Amino acid sequence: MSAPQAGPDLCATLLHMERRVWAALVAGDAQADAALLSDRFLGVYGDGFTAKADHVAQLASGPSIAFFELDAARAMDLGERVALLSYRARFRRAATGAEEESMYVSSIWQRDHDGWVNLFSQDTPIQPEA
Repeated sequence: MSAPQAGPDLCATLLHMERRVWAALVAGDAQADAALLSDRFLGVYGDGFTAKADHVAQLASGPSIAFFELDAARAMDLGERVALLSYRARFRRAATGAEEESMYVSSIWQRDHDGWVNLFSQDTPIQPEA
């Protein structure tokens, strides 16, 4: 049984917002990154939990991502002004010699009077095929 889906407009809107977060990581733009994250942001990653300040701080030395591509996106309406976006990301970190990585990401976005802000994000690494 598959999970309920939201319409294509919601998915396109949230994917656009998510791409803006990734673009801020490529540009090393901490101000843009901070503007897209809720003050209550929680990130759940392989190395632990992060808050908004931690997510923004990764850009203190410049870009953290060199390349990204997002696909297989799907959205789910979670209630009034709250939605979930899940997708697959392929990316390369900005570190010299970094290999391409892939992961599934789920992000919860909330719409307020200024637009959409990211409340939550969880990454699930995709294991390379043997």
